[in-house]
Amino acid sequence: MTDVNRRKLLTVCALAPFGLAIASKFGFGAEGGNTKTSDVKPVAFETAKGSAASRRFPNVEVINHEGKKLRFYDDLIKDKMVMINFFYAKCDKFCPIQTANLVKVQKLLGDRVGRDIFMYSLTLKPEEDSPEALNHYVMMNDIKPGWQLLTGRPGDMEELRVKLGFRDSDPEIDKDKSNHIGLVLFGNDKLNRWTGCPAASSPQEIVREVLWLDEAIPSSGD
Repeated sequence: MTDVNRRKLLTVCALAPFGLAIASKFGFGAEGGNTKTSDVKPVAFETAKGSAASRRFPNVEVINHEGKKLRFYDDLIKDKMVMINFFYAKCDKFCPIQTANLVKVQKLLGDRVGRDIFMYSLTLKPEEDSPEALNHYVMMNDIKPGWQLLTGRPGDMEELRVKLGFRDSDPEIDKDKSNHIGLVLFGNDKLNRWTGCPAASSPQEIVREVLWLDEAIPSSGD
């Protein structure tokens, strides 16, 4: 996708709050679908400008894998470049594959992770995934600093899932956590640029998309 096409897509796709629920229309679908990653292109969009951006992120309290309490927007998103995905520690279907893929992304990004790019994995099962369980997951998967695993109150984590768009339009599919949408959302809050792609995309492609968001490219015209 060229920069010109990206800019046009960002201009026309001023979607509802992080409307990744429309991802199925772009071929993403739930993780259990038959879509081939190689056939899928990222969907990019931007949020409202200024203070409206913060209202789109629930500023709920979350707890990271080290037991530190944080405010989701104020401490983790505001003015940062971020990558966000959902998972749960005991998932044995797709999460291990996606986590391994994102570990490769972290290695490719090097010391930028934790310095000016921040990675967050939010649990879908906060009732099971305590900070201790998440810390064990970090060690087992060789996750390095700069990538935080997050849990919190079940209602707050569900609000984040819904508001960030990690949901399926079919309620029967949506309630099955093993079929959670396998996307990674990444963006630059300072520039109000956001894009998403399958978490199983090639690590090199994910890195290209993330680094593109670091460029101060006008979102209208060319």
